[in-house]
Amino acid sequence: MTQNEIQQLYDYDKWADLKLLEIIATITKDHYKKDLASSFGGIHGTLVHILSADKVWFARWTGNTPTFLKAEDFPTVEVVKKQWDAYHCEISNFVRGLTEEKLNEPLSYNDFKENSYVHPLFQQMQHKVNHSSYHRGQIVTMLRQIGEKVVSTDMISYIRQKETRG
Repeated sequence: MTQNEIQQLYDYDKWADLKLLEIIATITKDHYKKDLASSFGGIHGTLVHILSADKVWFARWTGNTPTFLKAEDFPTVEVVKKQWDAYHCEISNFVRGLTEEKLNEPLSYNDFKENSYVHPLFQQMQHKVNHSSYHRGQIVTMLRQIGEKVVSTDMISYIRQKETRG
């Protein structure tokens, strides 16, 4: 994977996060907090889970100790967005500094069960975006279930929008 390809992937990921947050900011607090018996309860829990996983992977890549975030520490969409804005700034700087050599370099990490793994950095970074996409799709389904407006966060939508804006 090239530096340009990973840059595009992470630009897309940020765009998709912000598109989803924009829609979620328009729903009622009751709908935001509603337990839908789905992934991580509902929209709130799933949204915090995505942010948490983003931060966990980033910590691994930068040699820091990863910790999971707790949904109760993020009571509103605004609080989540503030944390995500900070993360997007950090990851953007990180991605800009990557070389193809670094992307292809094997990087070891431990999961939370203390299992050790080694994968090239680019594969871990692809996984992180795939993970986010998966859970964003779940949130779109939850929004439909409660009768709220939805938005497409597909990568092709990002590419098309970028092409039209030049």
